[in-house]
Amino acid sequence: MRAEAVGDMHGKHDQQGLRRARLAIAVVFCVHGAVTGSFATRVPWIQEHAGLSAGQLGLALAFPAIGSVTAMPVAGAISHRFGSRTALRGLLSLWTLALVLPSLAPNLVTLCAALFVFGASSGMSDVVMNALGLETEARLDRSIISSLHGMWSTGALIGSAAGALAAHLGADARLHHLLAAVVLTTLGLIACQNVLDIRSAPEAEAPPRFALPPRSALLIGVVGFCAVFAEGASLDWSAVYLRDVLDTSPGVAAASTTAFALTMAVTRLSGDRVVDRFGAVRTVRTGGVFAAAGGLLVVVAPQPLVAMAGFGLLGLGVAVVVPLAFAAAGRSGPNPSQAIAGVATITYTSGLIAPSAIGAVADATSLVVSFGLVTLLACGLVVGAGVLRTGDRRAAANGAADGARAPGNERAGDPAAASDPLGPA
Repeated sequence: MRAEAVGDMHGKHDQQGLRRARLAIAVVFCVHGAVTGSFATRVPWIQEHAGLSAGQLGLALAFPAIGSVTAMPVAGAISHRFGSRTALRGLLSLWTLALVLPSLAPNLVTLCAALFVFGASSGMSDVVMNALGLETEARLDRSIISSLHGMWSTGALIGSAAGALAAHLGADARLHHLLAAVVLTTLGLIACQNVLDIRSAPEAEAPPRFALPPRSALLIGVVGFCAVFAEGASLDWSAVYLRDVLDTSPGVAAASTTAFALTMAVTRLSGDRVVDRFGAVRTVRTGGVFAAAGGLLVVVAPQPLVAMAGFGLLGLGVAVVVPLAFAAAGRSGPNPSQAIAGVATITYTSGLIAPSAIGAVADATSLVVSFGLVTLLACGLVVGAGVLRTGDRRAAANGAADGARAPGNERAGDPAAASDPLGPA
């Protein structure tokens, strides 16, 4: 009886620790998103301060994605060397403090350099926090990755709101970003104290500092590419579409972008229940149907309300795809960090090219044709959803149970024998 009581106490302590880790990683995602929202609202101030034309600003805004794609493969090596908690603490602080850099840049060259560092720190911290989110999900034995990305969207909305207020008050972006960096760095450091601390085994070989995405991540990345393309096109072009194609007022046009962002956030926050009930493949396939229907509504819309409904359906359809793509990558091979970095690289590339691709197609034809392309890519979610089967937590659990029952593999179900989710097996 006494041994049972001690075991129950240990179980309670473990569950309390997991709940703290769950809350901590949610705060980390929120802080990460708040940096993005804080930066985005002050881009006009940064453009004016650096004296940039629209074309020069467009060039500079490509550098965050370039920095992310370049630095993401390094995240696995950093986690392997220092452990996941220390790695996240350092990389998240680098990201929050890097918020100060763009507003200090006096010209195009320095702004490009600042945004490269800004994007590199974002990408590395992104990989580590997603890997930790997946490990927390596995230990809790329930889906949380969609709601974690919902917390990122919530943080972005909070950061945007604070930035909009600062801009409305005419605050200097250098002061605004310095204060935001101090607050967000403090919150991030506090949260990182309670995230899981995953460490590689002493005999484990360090992952390469730079590596191409593993083959297991490529098809998953293609599905993520389709979703992020639709997301980036809708966020950057929905207001322009309503203004230019449907001749709406600037206020109504801007409201369509806000509605799309809110739809994304709400869907992600509630998406885990849907994934737990229906599985990753059915959820993404159904989402693809909604997204394709939304794109079709945008293309044929005779009036603004119909187009806004279409953008809302697009947001609903693609919201949980990227979280589930990361989940599938994290369970697709022996080195989850490398696979997540590979998928993240592909999706970031999609986010980089989507706005310019929509513009190029629109210049050659029309915005209506551009969103016909978005609709076609949304159909790719329906076709490709099956590659996310490894992201289905229930399927993974069943597979692990089958492995534990296999002859000669008696220790497969032993947690002590589990591979490090942030390092090589």
